Amino acid sequence: MRSGFYAGSFDPPTLGHRDIMARGLALFDRLVVGVGVHPSKAPLFTAEERAGMLRDELSSLGAGERGAVVFFDRLTVDAARAHGAAFMLRGVRDAADLGYETQLFGMNRAMAPDIDTVFLAATPGLAHITATLVRQIAQLGGDVSPFVSPGVLQRIIAKVGRSANGPNAAPMAR
Repeated sequence: MRSGFYAGSFDPPTLGHRDIMARGLALFDRLVVGVGVHPSKAPLFTAEERAGMLRDELSSLGAGERGAVVFFDRLTVDAARAHGAAFMLRGVRDAADLGYETQLFGMNRAMAPDIDTVFLAATPGLAHITATLVRQIAQLGGDVSPFVSPGVLQRIIAKVGRSANGPNAAPMAR
């Protein structure tokens, strides 16, 4: 059975993440999505909230028992191995991502030669989406609906306490 491990912070999950998960499900018999937990970071969503959104995304993709969401707070290759993955799945948006991901691949390969990495180029139309920008836009009351699924959008709106889809944004204080 081919098992892939797709790791990230997913704060929040974007349509780009969803696309990589869908394509990963087509490549692997089983896809484990790993939510990285970094105590030094202050995410918008808790690890549990991110995992819930990812489970919903996998469910809507028809993953069934083939998809799982886990937490990890160690080296990604160690988490992949712990969950029985022979492959790590990585999305690449642009040349800068490719350079960074190639460095990670080399380091991961040195630490875990039994685990390979599969790079998937971002689908055209999704390469500009980053979770960081989605968070920033949402926190400033901008419209993030083009960048996330409807379920994630509702959770963003609930979290930021005002509309995250445009004209109903709270005015900025001066």
